Order: sequence, then C-alpha cells, then structure tokens
Amino acid sequence: MNQLEQLKKHSIIVADSGDAEAIKHFHPQDATTNPSLILKASHKSEYAHLIERAKSDAGSDREKLLDLLFVNFGIEILKIVPGRVSIEVDAKLSFDTKKSIERARHLIELFEKSGVDRKRVLIKLASTWEGIRAAEILEKEQIHCNMTLLFSLTQAMACAEAKATLISPFVGRILDWHKMKTPDMTIDEDPGVAFVREVYAAFKSENIETKIMAASFRNTDEIGHLAGCDLLTISPALLQELENANASITPSLTTIPTSPPKLHWTEPEFRFALNENAMATEKLAEGIRLFDRDYKKLQSLIDNNHVSRIDF
Repeated sequence: MNQLEQLKKHSIIVADSGDAEAIKHFHPQDATTNPSLILKASHKSEYAHLIERAKSDAGSDREKLLDLLFVNFGIEILKIVPGRVSIEVDAKLSFDTKKSIERARHLIELFEKSGVDRKRVLIKLASTWEGIRAAEILEKEQIHCNMTLLFSLTQAMACAEAKATLISPFVGRILDWHKMKTPDMTIDEDPGVAFVREVYAAFKSENIETKIMAASFRNTDEIGHLAGCDLLTISPALLQELENANASITPSLTTIPTSPPKLHWTEPEFRFALNENAMATEKLAEGIRLFDRDYKKLQSLIDNNHVSRIDF
C-alpha cells in the first residue's frame, strides 16, 4: 500500500483545500477550508459561477456576499466528500463572542436553506477565549465547531471543556516559529509534532470526546509521525506525495501524558497562560491577521474581478 492508503487505516483523512476538483482524486472523508484557501480557488475559472451566484443572491450586502460564497464552495465540496466541510467565521470576529455566534448561525441557515444538514458542516472559530465561548453555546444548538489557530495545550483543554467537536492544532506553523529560533532543526525535533502528541495523550487519558485534527503540515514526515491521530487535514500537494510514496507508516502516538493536564480554565487563567507562551500568542495573532487579510482580498476580488499579487 502507498502511504495515503496506510494512513486511511489509522486516521480520518481530510482534504485541506477549497478546490473541489483537486480534492476529488484522493477520496477524503471530510474537507477543510479557510479564507486563504477559498481565495486561492476563486482565481480558477471553473469556480467563477460560484462567485457570480453569490453576487446575484447578495445584491449590495457585501458581508452576506462572502458568507454566500463560502457556502457555495462548501456545497460544491460536499458533492465530493461523504462527510463534513469546515467553513470559517470572519476572522475580524475572533474577539467577539456574540457576533461569532450570529455569523455561525447565519452560515448554518444558508446551508440548511440549500438542503445541507447541519451535521455535515463544521463552523471554524479561532481558539481565542471569545471563540471558545461561542463554540460552547453553538455546540448546545447542535452547531458543531472546529477550533482553529490552536497552538497551546491551554487552548486545547479550554476547547475540550467547552465541548467543541474538533480542534485543529497547527503543526507546521509551530515548526515555522521554532525554525526562526533554530534554523538547523531536524524532523526528530519537530515541536509541532511533539505538541500534537502532547494534546493527544492529554485528551485520551482523560477520555475527552473532542477530536483532534492535526493541520498545517509542511511535509509528509510530519504526517507520518502523527498517524493514528483522530483526523489529519492535508493539502492536495501533500496528499499526492503520500500517494506516490510506499515507505511503511507505523502509528506511534501514546495515550499516557507526561503530566496530568489542567482541565478547567477561568478567563484570567487562560489569558495569562496564553500570554506566557510566546509562540502560541504570536502565531494566534498572526493567523487572525492573515485570515483577515485574505478575507479582504476576497472582497476585492468580487468587487473588482481582480486582486493584486497574492503571497501564499
């Protein structure tokens, strides 16, 4: 078996892309999107009709327009994957619980009006204190949440306490931050992989129901080291590399934590612990900025039918 086939025996494989056609070949269970991925896909001519449909349905309401565009892409993806698609709430709402809830409800309403069961949609929220509180309320309404931009055990445990359906620790972005400090780092020292291992052990030792979906991979070695994680969301380019490779993959995650995890977080405790973690603080803030940037570029694309050069 190739490596992708091996991984499918141990983890749920999720395609990390807004491009439905790129996803189709790999037969993933689910798919994840974000403003950056939707922006990239929106430049392809085969998706022009999704933009035009969103513009027609939204009229002059630019905020509604982008919600419609995200939903249109989500519906196209759900024609291909048998499971769920993750759709992100506007990053500028990352520190506004009330508005995050309102936007999530609106996205679900749009999907349901199009005949899509809410069980097939995960609402992506930044793992800020406010985003986590929004997820806690939404989950009680059977609006299931994927907590993104997650870089610390503090965030992970707070999301679990809120009973979020899914968390997405960002493996590659953690590696990026540490490589700035240690340029000659090797994969055996990969701090992103080590972080997911830590979260996995903490969750499994406490029988936490929230699932872990490792995300933001930089190479297939990282993926192989995390075989057995609940879910793995992988870009089409890395899915292709895995399909072309035949080396053996053996799950090596442990369910024994190095120390008992802190299970309950008050807001002051959460904010202080996150502040003490320079990497998590910086990468969370950067991620919100980047998603907001690409959200605005999508607005420009729709308004002007073009955008300036995109830096991916």
